[in-house]
Amino acid sequence: MPSPVPSRPPTLDEVAERARVSRTVASRVINNGPNVSRAKRDAVEKAIRELGYTPNRSARALATRQTGVVVLAVCGDGPEVFGDPFFAQVIVGASAALEKTDLHLMLSLATNDHGQRRLRQFLQTRGADGVMLVATRGADPLIDIATKSGLPTVFIGLPVHGTPPYYVDVDNAGGSRAATEHLLSRGRRRIAMIAGPEDTAVGRERLRGYTEALLLAGLEPYATAPGDFLEASGAEAMRALLRSHPDLDAVVAANDNMAAGALRVLRDAGRAVPGDVAVVGFDDVPIALHTDPTLTTMHQPVQSLGREAARMLVELLDGAQPTSLILPAKLVVRESA
Repeated sequence: MPSPVPSRPPTLDEVAERARVSRTVASRVINNGPNVSRAKRDAVEKAIRELGYTPNRSARALATRQTGVVVLAVCGDGPEVFGDPFFAQVIVGASAALEKTDLHLMLSLATNDHGQRRLRQFLQTRGADGVMLVATRGADPLIDIATKSGLPTVFIGLPVHGTPPYYVDVDNAGGSRAATEHLLSRGRRRIAMIAGPEDTAVGRERLRGYTEALLLAGLEPYATAPGDFLEASGAEAMRALLRSHPDLDAVVAANDNMAAGALRVLRDAGRAVPGDVAVVGFDDVPIALHTDPTLTTMHQPVQSLGREAARMLVELLDGAQPTSLILPAKLVVRESA
């Protein structure tokens, strides 16, 4: 007598059909994602119980040759980039989102030709299931590497050229505009900016927000100096601004590191902050609480960038089509402005 054919396990599509929701919503519930109503979440959970559905990435890996590894690839000048509070918080957020899955997070810093070749080979041989890219600059080779791998890819921060299908970013222009408007509301009119790198979308967008705020107030952009998001570049830019525009009364810095460098130079130059010069940063990383005076800044939810990017990537791996996100930035007023 022939053995009975074992029944196959239920699929995600069957769960979605039973719950009368889309596959994307079902995937979000299973992966504990946001933006799902209580009623739909209850319906999906009921369908899971009735069908006996069990997410089993290990079984899928055998069938689809998935590895259980996702890569967080960072553009930077050296391993110390992972010590930057911004990147550290992105990693914390991504790790938290993956804790409830069977996926392992691998960090990759491909700063030279050898490292880029290794990453390209790793992805092309399907060493990973998907990729998250962060802090891309200009024609970053990491973009080409990820694109040609054919793997699901989520951008943390938009690239300079083009808009990828899946990304999570902060409202950089809106945040910089709000920072400048805060200074205007304090009666400042000679507002300079320490800008980020021009070959980054974040640098360009924060410069755009500063410019727009001044133009809307009937003022021309006063003065700008370039930086590279590091504290030393903020100090160098502040020295240049004091030489070229000694009567400035406020500074918007494109991130907190550069704002910290600017505060140090202003103190050494005998300029009172905020009495003589008010300063606003961007990011709200821990250094903002340890400057003297404490730094007024635009808070961006850095952990959420990593968490939402990882959630998107999990949805892509589960066959869903997540929606890209722009997260808000919020003014945090402290002593510097």
